[in-house]
Amino acid sequence: MRSRFLALRVRPANRNIPRGSDGSLPECWLLAEWPPGKPAPTDYWLSTLPADTKLRDLVRLAKIRWRIEHDYRELKDGLGLDHFEGRSWLGWHRHVTLAAVAQAICTQLRRTPKAPAQA
Repeated sequence: MRSRFLALRVRPANRNIPRGSDGSLPECWLLAEWPPGKPAPTDYWLSTLPADTKLRDLVRLAKIRWRIEHDYRELKDGLGLDHFEGRSWLGWHRHVTLAAVAQAICTQLRRTPKAPAQA
């Protein structure tokens, strides 16, 4: 899949955003994705990354959200993160730790090339 991206430095206006000592709003990136065949951009992101960040890095970090959501769903559904029914902090901590270790092992197995079959 290919898309066009636009990145602009903007100052989002909101009364809850802390202002600088001179009263100005802080600059941030506005990233817009415009997929081919669409009449207008479809996705937008605001980012507080530094002003010298390259467009390629902005896009990569914005699109990594899918990977994070996939990993969380795998943790919850496939590895039982949401199956804890205990009542103690220690028990919950152990459960989450084991689920995180299982997730790390699954990720490592996905990244490791398949070993050649032995004859």
